[in-house]
Amino acid sequence: MNGLIEHTLRGSWTPLGASAAPLSPHALRWLRQRTGLAETTTPAVPASLLEVAESDLPEAARAELVALIGEQQVLTDPAERLGRAGGMSYTDLMRRRGGSRLAVPDAVLLPTGPELVQGVLEICVRHDIAVVPFGGGTSVVGGVDALRGGKTAVVALDLARLDRLVSLDPGSRIAVVQAGMRASEAESLLAAHGFTLGHFPQSYERATIGGFAATRSAGQASAGYGRFEDMVEGVRLATPVGEWRLGVSPASAAGPDLRQLAVGSEGALGVITEVALRVRPAPARSRYEAFVVDGWQSGVDAVRALAQGRALADVTRLSDVDETDVQLELSGALKAGALKTYLRGRGIRQPCMLVLGWDAASRGELKQRRSATLRALRGIRLVRLGRPVGEAWRSHRFSGPRQRDALLDRGVCVETLETATHWTDLSELRSAVRTALVRNLQANGKSPIVMCHISHAYETGASLYFTVLAARNADDPLGQWQRAKTAASDAIAGRGTITHHHAVGADHLPWLEAEIGDVGGAVLAAAKKAVDPTGILNPGKLIRPAR
Repeated sequence: MNGLIEHTLRGSWTPLGASAAPLSPHALRWLRQRTGLAETTTPAVPASLLEVAESDLPEAARAELVALIGEQQVLTDPAERLGRAGGMSYTDLMRRRGGSRLAVPDAVLLPTGPELVQGVLEICVRHDIAVVPFGGGTSVVGGVDALRGGKTAVVALDLARLDRLVSLDPGSRIAVVQAGMRASEAESLLAAHGFTLGHFPQSYERATIGGFAATRSAGQASAGYGRFEDMVEGVRLATPVGEWRLGVSPASAAGPDLRQLAVGSEGALGVITEVALRVRPAPARSRYEAFVVDGWQSGVDAVRALAQGRALADVTRLSDVDETDVQLELSGALKAGALKTYLRGRGIRQPCMLVLGWDAASRGELKQRRSATLRALRGIRLVRLGRPVGEAWRSHRFSGPRQRDALLDRGVCVETLETATHWTDLSELRSAVRTALVRNLQANGKSPIVMCHISHAYETGASLYFTVLAARNADDPLGQWQRAKTAASDAIAGRGTITHHHAVGADHLPWLEAEIGDVGGAVLAAAKKAVDPTGILNPGKLIRPAR
């Protein structure tokens, strides 16, 4: 636990035993040339210099909590509280680095079972204490910010000790997993029985099963395995008014599917303690390949053909010209130059990389699925880069967050945002968001690098995932990004969803009602009132307080 806290305080994504991804001299030179990045470094502020206010947890409440879950599970030490102060957004990391406006919980609670989580909520209701469920701490939208919401105190309810594989039904292919189990551990336990969940978002190394469910996560292989809400067969929640269990059959017509109200509820309608999940046999064969298409629209047409032809690979990822350029440059000057020359010789003027990956039970199935994908792409001019590039992407697909630490140290404003819309609106939305980001992040006479990729495709549309690299405004680093994010969100509103898989949290709340309407907002508020009448659960996230 102490090692995790040390990494969290630094603002690092690096899991224990792994190393941060350094920047090569070539990458640094290239970034300075493209973005106007200064040559000075901006290391993180040591955790010991961050100011943490005294805990406001009422002594009477503390005594009841200790009696319920034990002295060692009620933590008020400043270091422990700092370790759960926010998530992993650029804003979160910059606040930890500078210590400005850092919302720190008054205590960290570590219950060891679902019944104890229920008891914790009942105590917090009696003492009017806000409760922020905390899993892997990977939220990038303010989803785990320690907001009080007018309560006497706020606690982080850390589910790390709810980490059991409760049951596995091989016949029905259902695994019941406690909410605090990390995705990597769940995969390891399932693999021992010959199964996989197949859910691999970029947060995979740290995120938890409960966090996936609470935010309606989408993994990199969602085209093959489905989004996380597609995997949920049942869910168990603790709420201030009592325990709530949902899901007794594979399908039902018994009214609206309340599982889908619980899934995506972001801790505002209950604390997820267990999830029953559909699992699949672990693949015996996998193959990842990379291709290049000429131009963004050609790439979009290719992915649309795959989606509408029901020939998507499990991983289908299209990078635009800027993202492809960054991928090539960060691979090294010689490799980048040689590959760009090769592509120009093949008539590719605007290279966009397409990564395709398949999982299969046998060599025959893999061959059949790959052939179906490539047949659907026959009308698209492709240059094949082959398996080495595809497998290299696969090997490094979780390294982006770790590389962000090195970028932050060098004074880079680096952040992501995402959306989704229908095919006919996709390129227009990309252009609108990109324009908003470029306009608001120019610095030192240089434009930012704004990258975009499609990583989730459907018959009717696709996601857009943006990554920004810009020279940081040293005088107002938080305002710099917040203005850009607001402009991008305004550009999204009315054209696409405010979030495809990052969730609403606090950051997207101002745009939610425009997407779901006044009636939708009222429905969420009514559900909140039913399960959390005093409003202790994750204040300021997903649901606006009653006006």
